[in-house]
Amino acid sequence: MHDSVIASSIIKDIEQHGKVKKAYLEVGELYGIEPDHLLEHLKQVSDIKFEVKQIPSKVKCKHCGFTGEAKIIEKMHDFVLFECPNCEEDVEVLDGDKIRIVKVEV
Repeated sequence: MHDSVIASSIIKDIEQHGKVKKAYLEVGELYGIEPDHLLEHLKQVSDIKFEVKQIPSKVKCKHCGFTGEAKIIEKMHDFVLFECPNCEEDVEVLDGDKIRIVKVEV
C-alpha cells in the first residue's frame, strides 16, 4: 500500500505540468524503493511512460569527514541501513535519499 501512495503522489505532482506523455525520475539508493518496483506501481496507476533511474548516495561523515557514497549495510523494502565506508560511523545524507521528477514531456 505504501508504494501505491508514493506512485499516486508522483502522478499528482507530474499532472501539474498538464497532459504528460513521458516522465523521467531519479530514485536515490537510500530512499528504500527499487526503481523497477516503483515503475511497476506507476504503470498500475497511470498511462504515462516512465524512465526511472537509480542515483547513488552522497554522504558526509560526522566523525572522520569522509564525503562520498554511503556503505549500505542492509536494504529491505522501505528500510535502508547505512554508514560511513571509512570509519563505520553515522553520516549526514547530502543526496540519494529522495525521488526526483527530473523532466516531463507534454
